[in-house]
This record gives sequence, C-alpha cells and structure tokens, in this order.
Amino acid sequence: MSMKKINASTLFKHAMLIALCFLAVFPLYWMINTSFKTEGEVFSASLWPKHWTFDNYIQAWNSIPMARMIGNSMLVAISQTAAQLLTSILAAYAFTRWNFRGSSIIYGLIGLTWLVPFQVIMIPNYVVISNLGWKDTLTGLIVPNIVSAFAVMQLYNAFKAFPKTLIEAARLDGASDWSVLWCTIVPNLKASISSIGILLFITSWNDYFWPLLVTNKLEHSTMQKGLQMFMSSDANMWGPLMAATTIASLPVLIIYLLLQRQIIDSFVKGGLR
Repeated sequence: MSMKKINASTLFKHAMLIALCFLAVFPLYWMINTSFKTEGEVFSASLWPKHWTFDNYIQAWNSIPMARMIGNSMLVAISQTAAQLLTSILAAYAFTRWNFRGSSIIYGLIGLTWLVPFQVIMIPNYVVISNLGWKDTLTGLIVPNIVSAFAVMQLYNAFKAFPKTLIEAARLDGASDWSVLWCTIVPNLKASISSIGILLFITSWNDYFWPLLVTNKLEHSTMQKGLQMFMSSDANMWGPLMAATTIASLPVLIIYLLLQRQIIDSFVKGGLR
C-alpha cells in the first residue's frame, strides 16, 4: 500500500515538474516559431511554420545596428556586474570585519535603498548624468549602477557566516586584511559570489528603462531598446520583433550552455534564498 502511495506521489511530482517546464519553455518555443513564419502566418495557431522564411531575421538585422547593440549590452552587463561584485565584496567585508560607529545605521540605509523603486531616483540620476556630459554614452549607462544594495546584503550574510577561525588563522600567519579578503574569504565563497553575479548580469542585461532615458542614438544603446523599434502605436512588426528577440537571447543562451554545470552548482552551493 505504501509503495502505491509513493508511486502516486512520485508521479504527481513529476507531472507537476513537466507542467512547469512546459510553461517555462513554451513561450521561448513560440518566439522562435513565430520568427520563422511569414507575415500572414504570424497570428495563426499552428505549432509549426507552414512556409519557413528567414526574411524576418534579415529585416531585423538591417533595421537596427544589432551587432553594435548586442556588443553594448554585453559591455554594459559585464562592466556593471564586475563593479557591483567588487563594491559589494568590499562593503560586506567592511561591515563584518570592523565594528565601527554607525555601521548598523549605514547598513540599514543601504537596505532602505533596495526598497526604493528605481523610478523614484531615475530623474535625479538623469540630471547628474546630463551635468557630467555622460548622456548618450555607455559611461552614463554603467556608472549609476556600479553599486547594488541587493548584492551588499546577500554577501553580508555570506561573509557573516564565514568561519572566524579561518580568518584568525590567516591573521596569525601574518596575512593583511587585503590578503585575508582575497586569499581566504573570496575563494571559499565562490559559489555565493557566482550565484549573485549571475543574477546581477541577468538584471543588467534585461534593463530597459535606464537605457531608454539616457541614450538617444541606437548605436550608443543596448539591445533592449532596439527591440522597441519594432513596436509602434500604429502596428507591431511581430515577425522581425520575434527574430530580433531570438538573436538577443542567443548570447545569454550560449553562456548558459557553456557554463551550465557551474551555474547550477553555484546556485546549489551558494544557498540563495
């Protein structure tokens, strides 16, 4: 009787996982499927194009400077992720290593900034960027996002849980604070740092509002703004839009396929909650 319950429970769990996987993968399949359809087939419910065409990809590639915009997206995402990880590691180490006056207040203020919607500070940041002459530049896209309150808070918890005995042993061996951080703590927290870095990269890659506000020329913008060019109040170019979206998804998909095992291990070992 228990075996039947176990089998029924296992089957139910597998059925739920299959259903969730289908809900996650089907929109991607529909995006790729639509990108190969002709204009007359776009709104059809067919799960397979009747007449395959690459015209949508050609039109999408010629309509916007796609290669340049994908390069901008990669540069911005990598730069922001590296800067946010660096500042977060230094901040988390400072909060956990030294008990200075006002540290709890400063940490609380950092936590409050995480709760403030980006739309609230978007206009003040735009004014500062304009006064510095960074409007319509990649610098203007990167610099306002070099610090992440989310990453600081997550790494603070990871650093706080790090065994103090290892830090004390490194100090007894004559290691400086800089050596303790980069030679003792960071190597042992690679999983947590990697998992946070992945989330930061995805967030930066998908950012839309800030590039839309700061940049005017498509050559200086990211791919997310380029996708908007296929949508208007009059009509939406669904075929080229799906083709452009598919191309924009390829870099992240390739990175995931190449680092699939490392990405899964980082989330499992990192223990992000």
